Amino acid sequence: MELVVREARLLDERRFDEWLSLFADDAWYWMPASWEQRSPDDALSLLYEDRRLLSLRVRRLSSPVIHIEQPPSRTHHHLSALTAETTAEGGIEVSSLQLIVMVREAEQRLFSARCLHRLDVNQEQLRMVSKTVRLLDCDGGHRGFAVPL
Repeated sequence: MELVVREARLLDERRFDEWLSLFADDAWYWMPASWEQRSPDDALSLLYEDRRLLSLRVRRLSSPVIHIEQPPSRTHHHLSALTAETTAEGGIEVSSLQLIVMVREAEQRLFSARCLHRLDVNQEQLRMVSKTVRLLDCDGGHRGFAVPL
């Protein structure tokens, strides 16, 4: 569970390179577009990125000329109801409820989500192999997400 708390802190502090380093090489990040969606292969998702695309997102967020993030967004991740279970494969699944507050140019956006992190121990180090962010209002209208939730 500590890795999930650390991830939230890194996002809030805009330490995106360190955030990216928490992901395994074959990891993916998924945000379903409907409550019933059970797989990113079922339908179009709000976000579905592998580590290569996450790396590109982080590189863009580091650029001083990314117009969608001028001025940069600020976030607070509030985590609750964290539970951890060992999987049959020996990994760990951490479930949490998150309230994410995002502020940019005096506009505040709120996101409520159930998040599922799948973790694996690789070379004595925990790494995220997947992160699913199931927004409570996933089927509502959303603008683009420059900053990962």
